[in-house]
Amino acid sequence: MSLTDRRGLLAGLGATALMPVTFRPAAAQVVQSVTVQAKAEPVVLTPPAKGTGSVHRALASAWTLRGPGPILRFKRGGSLDIALRNDLPVPVALSLRGIDGAATSEPLASRPAVAAGTTANLSVALRHAGTSLCDVRLLADGAAQPSRPLPLVVQEQEAVPVDRDEVLLVEDWRLGTDGTVIAAGVDAGDAAIVFTVNGEIGPEIRTRPHERLRLRIINACQRAAIAIKVEGVEIRVMAMDGEPTEPFWARNGALVLAPGSRVDGFLDATTPAGSRAAILLSDGKEARPIAYLATANEPPLRPAPLPPAPPLPSNGLPERLDLKNAQRIDLPLSGPDWVRPTSFTASFEPAFRAKTGRTVVLALANRAPTATVFHLHGHHFRLLDRLDDGWKPFWLDTLAVEPGQTQRIAFAAEYAGRYLLESVATDWAAPRFVRWYEVA
Repeated sequence: MSLTDRRGLLAGLGATALMPVTFRPAAAQVVQSVTVQAKAEPVVLTPPAKGTGSVHRALASAWTLRGPGPILRFKRGGSLDIALRNDLPVPVALSLRGIDGAATSEPLASRPAVAAGTTANLSVALRHAGTSLCDVRLLADGAAQPSRPLPLVVQEQEAVPVDRDEVLLVEDWRLGTDGTVIAAGVDAGDAAIVFTVNGEIGPEIRTRPHERLRLRIINACQRAAIAIKVEGVEIRVMAMDGEPTEPFWARNGALVLAPGSRVDGFLDATTPAGSRAAILLSDGKEARPIAYLATANEPPLRPAPLPPAPPLPSNGLPERLDLKNAQRIDLPLSGPDWVRPTSFTASFEPAFRAKTGRTVVLALANRAPTATVFHLHGHHFRLLDRLDDGWKPFWLDTLAVEPGQTQRIAFAAEYAGRYLLESVATDWAAPRFVRWYEVA
């Protein structure tokens, strides 16, 4: 797949989205309660100016989620109490992407938005280890300022054979000619596109020769589907959307992520000491470096790279799904039943109801002229094969469906409650739409 081929990029979203040293999380990282603040804060970007090198442009501010650190890290097991303090002038709805079964904390469907100037408390069970995301962009289309999410990592209780655990939060920005920022959900015109990694442009990730990194790559772009590739270095996929998968090498070295998707990959620093490899991003139009892997000019950490790692510990999702007796629902990704989040009420008729323990198969039909991204709250799903006789060997909670296509997904309705369904086209100006479903 060419990294600049838009059709190949979108097709890949359906297909992929297709003794060692051990990293042991310290006991002090196990946090049972945390305060998260939604606030406006300054953001300074240094985007490239065409033909003139670089020019500094400062965004007045962005609506940002802040915790005790840039990444929320917890350990699998028990429950997590979150106090969300909303210091913004507008209501916010906190979405915990990747945390299954948090029915009492489900935004809009079970819990109202948090009013400006107030604090809400919620509790979620940390049943699964994985890479997740705290996000308040559900109500942010067309807002005065862009919103930024906060990575949430739930670490395995078992040791994982890596030397370092790194989160790469990839975000995109649209900057007008006057330096103002343009929020998603409105026409951005010919605004400059700027990508950041962990809030920086072109940061360096430093490593020693033969060091193994666990890269938790999060596509936090507003609408863009992206492919990520490290020049000259292979990445072995270990988890998708927070759930472990049978390890496999990234196809053509590229990791393809829909907006909101996450991929955990193991990377062994096999580049020469003193070298610098570009981390490339393609949005289907062009490939550009967004960060760099800098290998230190010093002796290797070990004589040779580590052998391939075994799969990550299972989170306990079912090995088999009962497709024969599944409840089947046709779910077009557009139409009058879909509403904007600001207009949603839980009194609307649900898209479907399912009983706990039942397998549900959804036929996701995209009748729009652009690729549409579907996100299932509350549960992870399998992407079914075209003949509906099996599934891809990974779990997802987010999927991009190409124009004119129908993709079928299946999940085990394990957790009772009301949960959202999200649909948004891969276009900056496209509005976000929601429906809901119930497991009883």
